[in-house]
Amino acid sequence: MTEKACRTCHRLTDKRECPVCKTKELTENWQGIVIIFNPEDSEIAKDLNFEAPGKYAVKV
Repeated sequence: MTEKACRTCHRLTDKRECPVCKTKELTENWQGIVIIFNPEDSEIAKDLNFEAPGKYAVKV
């Protein structure tokens, strides 16, 4: 199964539901990957508004 991106929070998952926001609004149409380890100290996480560690799609 291919990874899908949540349309709400951009989290990447291979499940049928987003593990973070619990929505089923997922898409296979996404671009770019960013992995956030420490969102409090990450300028990229702040710029992209990612508040939790994880694997995200840059463009959904």
